Amino acid sequence: MGARLASMGVPPAEGRGRAAASAPGVPEPFVGRAAELTALAVRLRGPVREGGCRVLLVAGRPGSGRTSLARRFAATAAGGRQLLAVRLSDPDGTPHPPGAVAKRLLSELGEETEALPLPAPDQEHPACARLRAALTGRDTLLLLDDVADAEQLRPLLPEEPRCLVLAVADRPLTGLADEFTVDPVILRGLDESAAVDLLTALVGGTRISCDPVAAAELAETCAGRPAPLRLLAGWLRANPKVAVPEAGAALRAVAADSGEATARDPLVAALHLRYRSLPVAQARLLRMLTLAPGGYGDPRTASALAGCPAPEAVVILQALAEQELLDPAEPTADGTPRYRVPGRFHAELVALRERHDRPAALQLARARLLERLIRLVDSARALLDPAVPAPDPLPGPLRLRSAGHARAWLGGERELLLRTAEQALAQGDLDGSVARLVGALLRTLPLTGPGRPGPADAYRLHHLVLELAERQAAPRRAAAALLNLADLRAAAGHWAPAAEFYQRAVAHTREPRDDAAAARALEGVGECRRALGEAVRAADAYGRALALRQSMDDPAAQARLLVRIAEAHAAQRRPDEAVREYRTALALLRRLGDDRGVRAVAAALEQLHGS
Repeated sequence: MGARLASMGVPPAEGRGRAAASAPGVPEPFVGRAAELTALAVRLRGPVREGGCRVLLVAGRPGSGRTSLARRFAATAAGGRQLLAVRLSDPDGTPHPPGAVAKRLLSELGEETEALPLPAPDQEHPACARLRAALTGRDTLLLLDDVADAEQLRPLLPEEPRCLVLAVADRPLTGLADEFTVDPVILRGLDESAAVDLLTALVGGTRISCDPVAAAELAETCAGRPAPLRLLAGWLRANPKVAVPEAGAALRAVAADSGEATARDPLVAALHLRYRSLPVAQARLLRMLTLAPGGYGDPRTASALAGCPAPEAVVILQALAEQELLDPAEPTADGTPRYRVPGRFHAELVALRERHDRPAALQLARARLLERLIRLVDSARALLDPAVPAPDPLPGPLRLRSAGHARAWLGGERELLLRTAEQALAQGDLDGSVARLVGALLRTLPLTGPGRPGPADAYRLHHLVLELAERQAAPRRAAAALLNLADLRAAAGHWAPAAEFYQRAVAHTREPRDDAAAARALEGVGECRRALGEAVRAADAYGRALALRQSMDDPAAQARLLVRIAEAHAAQRRPDEAVREYRTALALLRRLGDDRGVRAVAAALEQLHGS
């Protein structure tokens, strides 16, 4: 047990971030695929279309060994290239936006991504252009797994012939053909000899050599696909007294019992056979991990989902990984081992979850996960800000130990924290916990460094606040969230969407009435219309804001708005109205003793008279 608990990891040194990307592992043993590796090597030596990078593609259905082949080839083809490996889809098939993928790759390159501007609606994410620029002039190998389609991949590809992109998908990406030379290597099943070699290496030569015909039949039943073969080999290892022919019989029996879909797909049948032999606790955690964002599980999140102590979760996670029911994933920022539900199993595990777990139990598991994350974020805040009272401590293996540990954990887990909140909000049944998590993130992320959270993360958080407020009929909170969203859009120069947010905020200030928020929103509308060159609409918004500021007896704001109205009149070539507003503003500023403002308005008046 001591060795297993040691795998929880050691807090990193102060300020230490995530380690650089390294070559992902290849499941051993790796057999066959000599023809496919040769085909990739031939394509690697082929010509590159001018003005683009080299793109190699491995295509195959889930369980065909496509990822293992790509990793094996990447390990041999990298040479002096820097290897970066990321997945582009969740286990359930949900594709990651190109901007999010680009940000992860930039982070692995050591580039700062927090300060990236907010992406404009319906335009390419700024991270994509930054990534292409960062890859220019570098010898890099991008291993991009689970590519959804050509449109997801295209924004990531630089015009750098020294960059090699090795993509993995379930189909040929024909949409790239107009820009890149892509000749996919299509994976089918292993030939009989290789499949039997795989079983021999995993099960042991004696059992396979005793009945080579049964081993060949088993390989044929699995259509030569490595994933079901590996599952069956694990089942045979767990049942050392079972002969190889019995494995085939057991597989056929499971297929007959589990329905037509299982009978058609040997991978599904092999998964069900392996699943039925699992202890209850392992089977339950495997199902619960499908609730985790991205299908990722570490001792902190897995113990919350299963409702068990962290040491028990460590043991179960390792056992499931040893049985190849979970894939090893990149560790958390503090070195804690992490695992991922394989995409090839996800749909069936969700079906098993829906069949075996009551809705109330699933809701409770999700609530435990949210509460665990809230406590972790709150404890991070207490470590980063000594003035904040420390919350009740978490169990020892789950704790954040220092400010540096907290900062590294928040930086590494920020995306998963945001996705957890977004997915929980979409479920619609744990809004109170979601609100507490979002509030904790808004209070804590600014403590991790200057300019944090960045514009994109801040936008996501305030959007969550808006959705919660509108769902709960809380107009004041909705107006505040809309103002924050509008300010972020305006800061990025997205004037039209900013104006829409400001206008929506005005609507939320009417009942109950909130003149201060309404005035601020209307002034924001005016600023946006002014930037868009719509002087008439800008003057109207400023005028409405001025009326509210006059009712609130706020002379400084009145003077500022009068100047804006005067500028709008001047833009419409209405000098008399502009002079009147400037003079009214000048009188207010003199009464306030604002000498700098007086000089500025006097200069504007003089310029207007001169023109």
